[in-house]
Amino acid sequence: MTTTHPPSQTLLKVCGATTPQDIEAAAAAGADCVGLWHGVPGGPSELDPNGLAALAAAARSAGLLPVLVTFLSDAGALADLVRHTGVGWVQLHAYQPPALVRTLRQALPEHTGIVKVLHVQEDGGCVERPLIGAYGRAGTDLFLLDTATGDGRIGSTGHTLDPDHITALLPRLTRPFLLAGGLTPDNRPAYRDVADHPGFRGIDVDTAARDRTTGRFGVPQITALARAWRTRPTVPDHPPLELSR
Repeated sequence: MTTTHPPSQTLLKVCGATTPQDIEAAAAAGADCVGLWHGVPGGPSELDPNGLAALAAAARSAGLLPVLVTFLSDAGALADLVRHTGVGWVQLHAYQPPALVRTLRQALPEHTGIVKVLHVQEDGGCVERPLIGAYGRAGTDLFLLDTATGDGRIGSTGHTLDPDHITALLPRLTRPFLLAGGLTPDNRPAYRDVADHPGFRGIDVDTAARDRTTGRFGVPQITALARAWRTRPTVPDHPPLELSR
């Protein structure tokens, strides 16, 4: 996999947009990608298919890459959804197996990226650890390292990952990765070793991208993340990573 911009520049994905105003804030503040939830039961940012399509179109118009964030595990339904909405990446955020990734890769339109989340527990364990190689062989383009809390919550938990636990997992990765899990502008120095890894491609943030009063994406909050993590101010309307296997 190669990047279409200098490797020192870090992608910023903000997750959980639900309104056109969220898209506008993300674009104005320097984000590269925006996560759109569908098929996340009970999720606070859940969108129906038409809402997903509308926000994906708005994201593309604003120069952002729309990313479907989902717990769904029906490859055919996901491929149909991608065609309907025009999202650029599919982020498998639950415990979907490598077999689903393989089937999805065959069903997806060409150039659609697959992101598979690896859930890192608070004690450093990772449920998917034995399957990392299989995920790569099945067609995963990017991994995303995120928190799984002790009570079983996954996705936008706001819980911070221990940098040492991430560093210990990195030698197992067979694809580049994004980092999530309670990231803020202030804790960037704690992840220096992670960000210096040659496979590091960027960060995925929900909680720290939001205004604490309104709960919506905030331009000052996203701008601070972009500055601290050295993201680009603008991106083209196609995936900022040239995906190749």
